Amino acid sequence: MALSCLTLSLSGNPSSLIFKCKASLPTALHALDAAHIRRAALLADKSAGFTSPHPNFGCVIVAPSGHVAGEAYLYAQGTAAAEVQAVAAAAESCRGATAYLNMEPGDCHGDHSAVSALLQGGVKRVVIGMRHPLQHLRGNAVRALRNQGLHVDLFGEDLTGNLIEKECLLVNAPLICRAASRVPFSVLKYAMTLDGKIAASSGHASWISSKQSRHLVFELRGRSDAIIVGGNTVRMDNPRLTARHGGGHMPMRVVMSQTLDLPEEANLWDMSEVSTIVVTQRGARRSFQKQLASKGVEVVEFDILNPREVMEYFHDRGYLSILWECGGALAASAISSGVIHKVYAFVAPKIIGGKNAPSPVGELGMVEMSQALNLIDVCYKQVGPDMLISGFLQPLPDIIPVIPSRDETFVVDPTVSPESRIIFFYKAWDPYGALYLIFFLLHFFCFHLLFCCIANRYNFMCRTETFLLGTQINSDWDNIKIDVMYKALKCKFSMYPHLNSMLLSTAGSVLVEASPHDLFWGGGREGEGLNYLGRLLMKLRSEFLGESSSSSETSSLTV
Repeated sequence: MALSCLTLSLSGNPSSLIFKCKASLPTALHALDAAHIRRAALLADKSAGFTSPHPNFGCVIVAPSGHVAGEAYLYAQGTAAAEVQAVAAAAESCRGATAYLNMEPGDCHGDHSAVSALLQGGVKRVVIGMRHPLQHLRGNAVRALRNQGLHVDLFGEDLTGNLIEKECLLVNAPLICRAASRVPFSVLKYAMTLDGKIAASSGHASWISSKQSRHLVFELRGRSDAIIVGGNTVRMDNPRLTARHGGGHMPMRVVMSQTLDLPEEANLWDMSEVSTIVVTQRGARRSFQKQLASKGVEVVEFDILNPREVMEYFHDRGYLSILWECGGALAASAISSGVIHKVYAFVAPKIIGGKNAPSPVGELGMVEMSQALNLIDVCYKQVGPDMLISGFLQPLPDIIPVIPSRDETFVVDPTVSPESRIIFFYKAWDPYGALYLIFFLLHFFCFHLLFCCIANRYNFMCRTETFLLGTQINSDWDNIKIDVMYKALKCKFSMYPHLNSMLLSTAGSVLVEASPHDLFWGGGREGEGLNYLGRLLMKLRSEFLGESSSSSETSSLTV
């Protein structure tokens, strides 16, 4: 989502570079390395929006003769790795070549195809722009390549070039920010007149910005997983929120409305092109909720509707990037909640005036200019007659050492005290927030087993992150559902050897299902949950290890 800054910083025009390099590249060789890494980063940026929630990868293969023999980027989820494509394109020229990667290879499924392709292609040297930002993947590919005799250089470690590191960070800013903040990377976009108005006093807003700016907005939408608007935008503008002219990716459309005071007919209720989710306060207009559901619109209720809760929810659904195209009131609420990471402001050379004409950001409670929020790493770009000003409201997190421990997977070190051996896992749909230990997705066998256990006795409900079985019919319900869950887990981990091995590799560690919302199976927001899922996995692990059910592991667990 670092579109304008990345485009400027990779343009090759020294006057447009936003980030100053603290240390110059010492040799011509390093200068060539930097140029090829820039190219890899530019290639990687082409996949933004298509690979979510995976990182954006680019690869450039330079033959011993110095010519570029092959280059590629990850097109979308499930497609061949950039390295695999680039090696194939380089063919025999790959022998003895140097591979340039914007980021260390590594994905959530443990796919080693990128490393294997480089090895089998005969690459002799690999230059990497940055290590993988996620702790449990960081350094794995670098070690694997070096163990096979390849020479690996990393910018910021083996090679100097702060500018290169920053450009590589920008390509995957959504992943880095999301992992650190536990909410999707959120961008607030708006168009305003030169006097700071987003509409006339009457509410009319078409069109403030130019056709060129609107085309760029379509591109921004195409790089996002979802677009959020408020109820007033739906009532006043009746938008479609599609990414037409912006590529093949169509982001989800999200409407935030506390009261569901929304029109019965709206373009957003048309599901023919892309789906819509409406998030609202619990109990709001039940009859209208049913009407929306009949059109195929998903309605999600919250006890208290606010941007932070909504973003945490979409983080848990696996969303990586969110584009906010809302009015001033919702924009102010999102900024105040701390969920906005970046701002894109299109300023049109127009003046409309109007005391009551709306502005892009509502009341933030600031009374002095010293309280104003300053953008970081500001970029300026002319788009047709308009000026695009963009920048971060929050700095990019420092990825060393860090992304929070809940994103880490580690091998137990016998020298480390048991108290520190805690492995958190959470959600099956979110590979980058999970530790691969929750593998009971809706697999047919597990579903069949669960259904047989409870047929004709209990109602059945299922959520993707875990199984919630029915409603309490009798006082023994908790024990029954725990027993059913244990049987389902045992079947799943018995059927798949690689899952069994992964579970056994955690021996000696405490397993915590870190869901902040599920107090029964998970750990709860403040550790007040029962963590029955973690307890059952530890019990199952003991059984697989041939041990008696160990009470010491679970009794020492405090969540």
